[in-house]
Amino acid sequence: MSRVVHFEIHVSQPQTLMDFYARLFGWSFTRWEGPADYWLIETGTSDQPGINGGFLPRRRQAPLTEMPPVNAFVCTVEIPSLEKALSQSIALEGTVVLPKMPILGVG
Repeated sequence: MSRVVHFEIHVSQPQTLMDFYARLFGWSFTRWEGPADYWLIETGTSDQPGINGGFLPRRRQAPLTEMPPVNAFVCTVEIPSLEKALSQSIALEGTVVLPKMPILGVG
């Protein structure tokens, strides 16, 4: 069985929401050292059940030639094979909304 291992929240005001979630849930945030604006979210200690995630700035309305802006809550699921999962998703009438792409330093 595959499990959710990471989530992303697309935000318009990262610092405002970091402050909000830190106060509301006690989450902590660390700026990612990669090439994009991205903050890692620690939602608890490793001895607790749950997952950690990330914040990234919401994209503004983009021309059709660019990737469309995401206005969603994104979960990342660890899977043994991306190709197999994509094929299965399409067979189950899923829609690929973004192309497969590398994430620098991750995979």
